[in-house]
Amino acid sequence: MIPIIDLSQDKSLVASSIRLACEEYGFFLISQHGISLELQEKLESLSEIFFALPESEKEKISMSLGGRAWRGFFPFGGELTSGKKDLKEGIYFGEESVSNGEPLHGPNLFPDIKDFRETVLSYMSEVTELGHRLMGLLSLSLDLPEDYFFKNYTKDPTLLFRIFHYPPMASQDAEAYPWGVGAHTDYGILTVLNQDMVGGLEVQTKSGWVSVPPVPNTFVCNIGDMLDFLTKGFYRSAPHRVRNTSQAERYSYPFFFDPNFHALVRPLPLSVEFKPTRVTRWDNQDLYAYNGTYGEYLISKVSKVFPDLAAKL
Repeated sequence: MIPIIDLSQDKSLVASSIRLACEEYGFFLISQHGISLELQEKLESLSEIFFALPESEKEKISMSLGGRAWRGFFPFGGELTSGKKDLKEGIYFGEESVSNGEPLHGPNLFPDIKDFRETVLSYMSEVTELGHRLMGLLSLSLDLPEDYFFKNYTKDPTLLFRIFHYPPMASQDAEAYPWGVGAHTDYGILTVLNQDMVGGLEVQTKSGWVSVPPVPNTFVCNIGDMLDFLTKGFYRSAPHRVRNTSQAERYSYPFFFDPNFHALVRPLPLSVEFKPTRVTRWDNQDLYAYNGTYGEYLISKVSKVFPDLAAKL
């Protein structure tokens, strides 16, 4: 079972628990995280309002209008995993910034729904603080100074936030949309996921696929490919997938806390003696061969998810 880690415990104990979870699963749940329950509920309520709108209304903030910032709404089948359409729709957000023509930078697109903009930005601000806290604990879990990631990679992090809506999967959907989202690994350092109580998330562990059932007022955390790269496979990113087999609408809120866009990424100076076992990844890529900045890496990843938008770069 994926462990639940109480962040109110002693810092060294939490770091040790995170290390065990990352070595074994690449996933863990956190409680006592400090994110306002009222804010979580407000975000969920507004998300339900938005996704209940007619398609024509949702398209008013289409990603095609977001330009190189790659922000806004995408419809069912608009996002690909391993070249296959996902049975989900969603909205992409990032840090509010003035557009300078750089990919993945610029203003967000918000629907004309009361409090939507303020709620999303407040939520992103709170989870950003949580992200800094978790990165300190991840540093300690690797026997590095607590501020190692902050000083070298995440003082000015790349922040990406998504709101996803998964409808119940009907039998007629199976051929066109095999999964709500197919098996994949996240491409950054740390994902902090708030999922509703519907369920459907599965993680591939050493013993096979296991479900990650919802636990009230906890967040799911998982490490991404970039932390796998930085630790040279000591912490390995785990494939995961979603299929909504319930009869209810499912909503999830993944927040990606990643290195600075211009940071040159290099393996960490770990004290542990570890030789990674080469495994065939779900995407058949050699993760450890990368050489460049995080931004270049990120653009190459997102381009595969939205090939039509990438063609306009």
